[in-house]
Amino acid sequence: MSLASRQTLIDTRGAQMFPTLTPDEMERLRRFGTLEHFAAGTAMVQVGETGHGLYVLLSGAVEISQNDRGVRTPIVTHLAGGFMGELAQLSGRASLVDAYALRDSQVIAIPPERLRDVLVAEATLGERIMRALILRRMGLIEVGAGGPVIVGRAGSGDVLRLSNFLGRNGHPHTTLDPAVDSCAATLIERFQVTEEQLPIVLCPDGKLLRNPTEAALGRCIGLVRPIDPDTVFDVVVVGAGPAGLATAVYAGSEGLSTVVLDCRAFGGQAGASARIENYLGFPTGISGMALMGRAFNQAQKFGVEMAIPDECVSLGEDGTSLAVRLAEGEMVRARTIVIATGARYRRLPVRDVEAYEGSSIHYWASPQEARLCGGESIALVGGGNSAGQAVAYLAEHAAKVTLVARRPLAETMSSYLIDRIAGLANVEVVTGAEISALEGEGGMLHAVQIRDRRTGAESRREARQLFLFIGADPNTDWLASAGLDMDERGFVRTGSSCTDVRLPLETCRRGVFAVGDVRAGSVKRVAAAVGDGALAVSSIHAYLAQLDRPRVIVEQVVQRA
Repeated sequence: MSLASRQTLIDTRGAQMFPTLTPDEMERLRRFGTLEHFAAGTAMVQVGETGHGLYVLLSGAVEISQNDRGVRTPIVTHLAGGFMGELAQLSGRASLVDAYALRDSQVIAIPPERLRDVLVAEATLGERIMRALILRRMGLIEVGAGGPVIVGRAGSGDVLRLSNFLGRNGHPHTTLDPAVDSCAATLIERFQVTEEQLPIVLCPDGKLLRNPTEAALGRCIGLVRPIDPDTVFDVVVVGAGPAGLATAVYAGSEGLSTVVLDCRAFGGQAGASARIENYLGFPTGISGMALMGRAFNQAQKFGVEMAIPDECVSLGEDGTSLAVRLAEGEMVRARTIVIATGARYRRLPVRDVEAYEGSSIHYWASPQEARLCGGESIALVGGGNSAGQAVAYLAEHAAKVTLVARRPLAETMSSYLIDRIAGLANVEVVTGAEISALEGEGGMLHAVQIRDRRTGAESRREARQLFLFIGADPNTDWLASAGLDMDERGFVRTGSSCTDVRLPLETCRRGVFAVGDVRAGSVKRVAAAVGDGALAVSSIHAYLAQLDRPRVIVEQVVQRA
């Protein structure tokens, strides 16, 4: 995004992005923070620093600037009544911008935990502040401010992997192709990077990573921090899809100490949906990422701690507490655990599929994948609503879309999507068929072979990109030693489906609940997953009341004695 485009964003939404607080509003905020003074020229905040909350400017002037590889570009100057911060300050994560005092300045410094109190206690003012924090993050994402720089070949599967990871986590970043960018080529030469080590990632603190995992990148940019091993949370939610985030929002809003763990990003499969049109309250539809982003921010507003990316490897006990062990060796202790790990995408059962994953085969249709389809012929496999939504979205970008489904669409897809697809001139629907082979080289797809399931006849379609929406299997491998009851497909049994009486959504292990797609018998809809989250919190309250009752009785006996 150019500076001119950024200025247009500020011009159109500036009043909401940078509101000026009244003297009365600033006075009400004093009880949430402390007074601090900064001399002219002082660096108040720098890119990569953590722990800063909201700074409300009482006097003076502060310049907020983007730090692009050592070059500072001004974004906005705050005067008295303005406040510094964006969504990173809500959770105490790393700053994405620099802030320098232009004149001697006095501020109210509100730490992250007290900022959450502001948003809850000061409803009207909190709403204005929250809207400003969200809009500022949107602006930073568009310009890539303060984020890491990914250097790698255009179309590389690993470049797409890392870009998707950052995009799904709402984190700004910049991608440079050394074939066309001289600065990128210089970086590769300077650090003597081999082809096998690409892409490299330059973190805001200057650290260089060579083709990192998502977890390594997340820790480098401050997305995730160590979890206190002595803390026993009321609720640990494993999985940040619709069911997990709904659980977190309801638990956090009702005062339960809650942490959410996810191995990759918030949003789950719903977050990858181009448009959700059958979710209550959104008559014109909403992208999955926008819906899940709102839920993610809402959970943080209520004090929920986010540990993303953090991979869970087992569920067990640690003394008297339930516990989840993480891949990094950490242990997260809890009074209750909610399993919301959903399902993982199924792979196409054809030869060499792994060679094209990431570069030409995709399991979701985000704007990043849509850009790869510009003017190209593509194919998509699947017959459910997710497939239909993706077809409608990708058809706006691709020259031609071939939709391949095993059954007639009327058996598996909502009628409004079938009607929409029928009206798209550049979409061909092939039913009663399946992909039988892939054609391409060097990880780049050229065409697909389609087999008629009834006659066995083969046909060929040109396809530079292939999208797979062919269902999913329960993501429960990490629960192998947890002692939970699963059905024949590996989904977790809950409630009355267990051998003895349990609370709604409670598994056969006391204090452990399962919600959303991972639960046996669940309805695979976003609204149903959100409903699971609300119901789970009701059951958690009932369970905790049972857990605390013996302690209360003992205390009463002691008091009487």
